[in-house]
Amino acid sequence: MSHTHDSNTNMPIENLDEVLKNHKLSQEEYQEILRILEGRHPNIVEIGIFSAMWSEHCSYKSSSKYLRGFPTEAPWVIQGPGENAGVIDIGDGMAAVFKMESHNHPSFIEPFQGAATGVGGILRDIFTMGARPVANMNALRFGNVEGDSDTAKYQRHLVRGVVEGIGSYGNCMGVPTIGGEVSFDESYNGNILVNAFSLGLVQKDEIFLGVASGVGNPVMYVGSKTGRDGLGGAVMSSDSFTEASKSLRPTVQVGDPFTEKLLLEACLELFKADLIVGIQDMGAAGLTSSAFEMAGKTGAGLRLYLDKVPAREEGMTPYDFMLSESQERMLICAKQGSEEAIIEIFEKWGLDVAVIGEVTDTARMELMWHGEQCADMPIAPVSEEAPVLDRPVARPKYLDRVAMKNIDSFDAIADQEAYERLLGDMEVVDKAWIYEQYDSMVQTNTVKHPGSLDASSIRVKENGKALAVSTDCNPRYCYIDPLKGAALAVVESGRNVAMSGARPLAITDCLNFGNPENPEVMWQFAQSCEGIKEASLALHTPVVSGNVSLYNETNGVSVFPTPAIAMVGLNEDAQKVLPSLFQEEGSSILLVGETKGEFGGSLYMKALYNETVGNVPECDYKKELALWNLVIEANKEGLLKSAKDVNVGGIAIALSKMAACSGLGVSAYVNLKKSRDIFDESQSRALLEVENKDMVKVVAMAKEFELEIAVIGAVGGNDVKINDLALPLEKVKEIYFHTFSKSIEEA
Repeated sequence: MSHTHDSNTNMPIENLDEVLKNHKLSQEEYQEILRILEGRHPNIVEIGIFSAMWSEHCSYKSSSKYLRGFPTEAPWVIQGPGENAGVIDIGDGMAAVFKMESHNHPSFIEPFQGAATGVGGILRDIFTMGARPVANMNALRFGNVEGDSDTAKYQRHLVRGVVEGIGSYGNCMGVPTIGGEVSFDESYNGNILVNAFSLGLVQKDEIFLGVASGVGNPVMYVGSKTGRDGLGGAVMSSDSFTEASKSLRPTVQVGDPFTEKLLLEACLELFKADLIVGIQDMGAAGLTSSAFEMAGKTGAGLRLYLDKVPAREEGMTPYDFMLSESQERMLICAKQGSEEAIIEIFEKWGLDVAVIGEVTDTARMELMWHGEQCADMPIAPVSEEAPVLDRPVARPKYLDRVAMKNIDSFDAIADQEAYERLLGDMEVVDKAWIYEQYDSMVQTNTVKHPGSLDASSIRVKENGKALAVSTDCNPRYCYIDPLKGAALAVVESGRNVAMSGARPLAITDCLNFGNPENPEVMWQFAQSCEGIKEASLALHTPVVSGNVSLYNETNGVSVFPTPAIAMVGLNEDAQKVLPSLFQEEGSSILLVGETKGEFGGSLYMKALYNETVGNVPECDYKKELALWNLVIEANKEGLLKSAKDVNVGGIAIALSKMAACSGLGVSAYVNLKKSRDIFDESQSRALLEVENKDMVKVVAMAKEFELEIAVIGAVGGNDVKINDLALPLEKVKEIYFHTFSKSIEEA
């Protein structure tokens, strides 16, 4: 078998050390490459391929050890991790396809394009599976946005750019953005997090996978032309930031949502005809990862003719074609003889389409360039045998300091002052300034939209059911106790879904952490994975897809561990989606669950004392499931008018949000050990709004589920009165609805 190298001899590349450094490959990895290539030295194209495929971003080499134990199966799971997205059965021959992914580094460098292409990439993951995307969400973390400091001004610039990018791409694609979450902490000052979620619907028997098989079957390229944008993006996303990182703009891809919309429609038309074996989107590492992954899953070989790839720029090289991350592109393994029919479909939609290779039986990737071979490597070791690192772990030293401090070690603050400060905190106030830039109603299926609290819901037209989705993570909890914090992210996302009357079914995750070369960060990661595992098992919500994003640090400072979770649940009747804000003057309010005075990692501690300390609240999974079941069953029987979980800021903030969003006042009294417990963050609690005639039934049901329940007040009036706290409803609304926009719109 002939091999052509840069110098046509088996000599190492000149300046090898520098080339390896630029490609983030270690000497140990280079020795492994020599072994895989049976002793010969790789050329620059092959080095680029190994670099991309073995980057943290593509290979999960630091994290795969810990992801293996995730529960991934249930009777309703059709496709778990390992494909473009996870798939669950939602009945009547229908399936929901969903995933969440990060676009953190690109969004920090170039907020508009970074966030926009994050949305574009996750949408391709969904429609590559044969599904039409019907709902988007996002989980965003920014640094400190308040005040006159240069950092705050820059963070406000990032918020504006990211939100514009998400809105621009999603709106152009005609996919509603139905909800999400935004939080702020100094730990994100040097490295924001932009996590995009998308969900699509598909007939169960029309799901497509990213595979290539069948010797002689053509490999086809469709979508936009390939340029040099995004070159080295996967490698860039696998490194930490320094001051020099701002020069990395060329590694950020540029998106074109109008082309993607055409690509979506063309692919969905293609799926209706029996023309293809498999399809894969070109995401991180572009043509390299899509080709290697499709062949790697089946053991097939591929021969690609890179000079046939549609090019956007002059003078592009094989290296450019393999590693470009130009957007809106797909790789298809077609059935022999179907080429003309496929070309016709994509040309009709005004897209580039070309046959660029074929499937072989060699189990090797052979790359050709104008008749010459420019790379020849075995596929399996590159795609399936990336180095699995067993990085050192060490419990962080900061945990001792964090655990020593609890709420009693701080000076008391008057409850009314605490209330007004919490109500106006960035974490609490309404984010209409953000979500009003997103079209949430396109496709006309959004039942519970952004700003309506807890989970968002969409109707499934085809079967009259509804899907509920919530994204959650409390990074303060995860900083103090990564295991419990990650578990509580699963719990909280599930509780939000249950509050809409839907049964939580499965999660996708986006695990955002700092530098894995730091043993303390790896400890945080390992613990968080244990927490997700524990909660997913206990709550019967398997992990069906996900993403790992490491190296989220700048100048040696890592972000708080942020394992973002998106939970998807099913409501059997779209007519019975339960609201989370007050519905009617005169209704009674019930509090379910126990208030224990837990303040570790709470908003109270952060907002009032600027501390992230204490012990994370305990969670009893049995009680949590009982709470979900109570709300789901009572809703089915039509006994509830609304339900809202008690979370950040405690009972006081939950009631205030319900009042502000509904425009209805509230008067409540909760029997507590200490008056400040009105702000505590004990788990497994909810506020239920019921008509007086149904109260006895709901209380009886709660007792059957062995849950504490108490009548605490009524909806109505022109004030928000909770124990000794009081504010006119108009004042609550003013603080809740206007604080965020005022601060973000400052220069």
